[in-house]
Amino acid sequence: MWSFFARDPIKDFNYEILPENQEKSGIWTLSRGKRKTTGEPVSVFVYEVSQGTEEQTQLAKAAFKRTKTLRHPNILSYVDGLETEKSLYIVTEPVTTLAAHLKLQAEKGGASDLEVSWGLHQIVKALSFLVNDCHLNHNNLGMWAVFVDRAGEWKLGGLDHVTSNQGESTSLPPPKVINPDLERYDPPESPGGGGDKWTGDVWRLGCLIWEVFNGNLPRASSLRSLGKIPKQLVPHYCELVGANPKIRPNPARFLLNCRSPGGFMNNSFVESCLFLEEIQIKEPAEKQQFFQDLSENLDSFPENFCKHKVLPQLLTAFEFGNAGAVVLTPLFKVGKYLSAEEYQQKIIPVIVKMFSSTDRAMRIRLLQQMEQFIQYLNEAAVNSQIFPHVVHGFTDTNPAIREQTVKSMLLLAPKLNETNLNQELMRHFARLQARDDQGPIRCNTTVCLGKIAPYLNAGMRQRVLISAFSRATKDPFPASRAAGVLGFAATHQYYSVVESASRILPTLCTLTVDPDKNVRDQAFKAIKSFLSKLETVSEDPSKLAEIEKDVTALAQTGGSAATWAGWAVTGVSSLTSKLIRNAPAGSEAPPAENSPVPQSAAGPAPTNTATQTSGARGIQSETSNEETVQPEGDRWDDEDWGSLEVKDGYSNSVNSLVHWMEIRVRDFLFYFIFSVYALNPAYSHTRFIVVFSVRENRKCFTNNHAFTPSGLSKAELAKKKREERRKELEAKRAERKAAKGPLKLGARKLD
Repeated sequence: MWSFFARDPIKDFNYEILPENQEKSGIWTLSRGKRKTTGEPVSVFVYEVSQGTEEQTQLAKAAFKRTKTLRHPNILSYVDGLETEKSLYIVTEPVTTLAAHLKLQAEKGGASDLEVSWGLHQIVKALSFLVNDCHLNHNNLGMWAVFVDRAGEWKLGGLDHVTSNQGESTSLPPPKVINPDLERYDPPESPGGGGDKWTGDVWRLGCLIWEVFNGNLPRASSLRSLGKIPKQLVPHYCELVGANPKIRPNPARFLLNCRSPGGFMNNSFVESCLFLEEIQIKEPAEKQQFFQDLSENLDSFPENFCKHKVLPQLLTAFEFGNAGAVVLTPLFKVGKYLSAEEYQQKIIPVIVKMFSSTDRAMRIRLLQQMEQFIQYLNEAAVNSQIFPHVVHGFTDTNPAIREQTVKSMLLLAPKLNETNLNQELMRHFARLQARDDQGPIRCNTTVCLGKIAPYLNAGMRQRVLISAFSRATKDPFPASRAAGVLGFAATHQYYSVVESASRILPTLCTLTVDPDKNVRDQAFKAIKSFLSKLETVSEDPSKLAEIEKDVTALAQTGGSAATWAGWAVTGVSSLTSKLIRNAPAGSEAPPAENSPVPQSAAGPAPTNTATQTSGARGIQSETSNEETVQPEGDRWDDEDWGSLEVKDGYSNSVNSLVHWMEIRVRDFLFYFIFSVYALNPAYSHTRFIVVFSVRENRKCFTNNHAFTPSGLSKAELAKKKREERRKELEAKRAERKAAKGPLKLGARKLD
């Protein structure tokens, strides 16, 4: 009956010991383990009483006590423990032995001096804590007593032989009694042979430094050979292994010597590590400066340190420290070291939260660096949590944010759903192209529309593309006109031959007399491309179905995001905020309605313009001040798109000459198309459509440029009459309101 109550304590132990990868560490066996309830990884030091001597059991119990009671950031962290008659278990943070860690690093090219400098700094600091603060001697310092955690930080362990240095008697045997091989690490003087209380430990510290750089120490006399010990560390190392124990420095003094200017431990890595240890008590300005400088140094830091030490501090600084946009650059740099699963767990939730921030610097940096994390975002998060915040950038008063928002659509478009892509995004694009006062932004909107065209559904492509690119060809900004031409060329597969002949080619022909040579060159190339397509169908009508197969093709699903340059790099790559900042306010007028073809005198559009970032440092962290825009419907198919304003300075004679040339070029094209389709018996079924389209376009073109006796064109005269009629109606409406007088209390307004 009593056996029922005598439960085995090992079965109730909260940790499971994994049998693989066990290492010997002195009298202990180091095993990997995990917490049974959460699966959290740990390390378990196991000592079997039955396999050890009485002296070893005494040392194991002493180590159990010391590990449990000594707490310091640089001493192996105690998590839990269990002591039974058969065995002892010490559960610590997950670690590996220093010897195994250095062997693994050697396979990768060797541990860097930066990593070793910080590791030695931690061990010396732990030793100083024992000697100066706890008045204890370690007596067992060596490679076997140093462990390395997941972040690559060194921890002091092996507390089996720790004794008091204040004269208290101890019954613990020295290390060489347990393991005779350790005798070569003993100092040359006899115990109590003079010197300070720390002389034995700092001698063993010197032996540790020698083994870190040169491997296993064969004999004590080998300490005289420096081997691969760095020159910066040599003078301080020689003090540690000096024959005279009285000149060996205190561990704290040794640390100060190595941290002096030019010392082995005086580098950016150690400085960054020390700052991270004290970051909670630093001033906000100091944190901001630290995170700004951190990005430049991260490339030289060990990978594990970045993942397990820097990343948690970055996430904490954003979550609780109001660090803001300054953490983004180092955060994305560290993110490169994470697996896809780790990225989803640690960084994506923070990014989603960042998009809801009203800090302008935060928003623009997120947009600029979206390419680094877009592949980790799922479609549900993009449509419900990210896109609703990103679209506010389309109406922001800062041109740089509007520009970056447009660019980001190249990456977001493949992940947007039907409503966000074909309705919401197109509504914002229509407003930007029609009303934005910055030419580069109008240009980039056109470029972006051409790039995301494959993701639009067939109906939206038919409604949007020709109208949008046609409007771009009438923009006063030369690069926008070139972008419109390139947009037609890049999306040629989505237009039927009838649309190419009746709508696109007439639009392109007007650009053959454009003042900007780059626009003219692109127009001629596009015209040749479309004419070649028409000629192919004319020669072999059976190819019509193949050429028009993509006209009604379904939208592409999300794939790899396209880069910004793409097809537009020949004449219209991204025009950056540098152009926006250099241009005076209002210098680029937004497109106006019902005005003639632009006659801009601007120079050629920049060729092979590299995409540049929009200077986030020039944008202050402030609450977003966005324009108030009334909701509006789709503007792509409005009848009143019109053309754009004519720049001043051109004489009537030049305008007349240009109009005459336009008429002649369009006449030639119309009659060429007529001869290809209307006179070819193979196209008898489309003859009426083509002839009608030619007549209507010819009539529309000539009528628009016909002049009335008053000197105004018919289009201008019609606009003038509409304006007069509008003013007349407003005057009558005002008279009716004035005649009724003010409303009385309780009266009902009927009109």
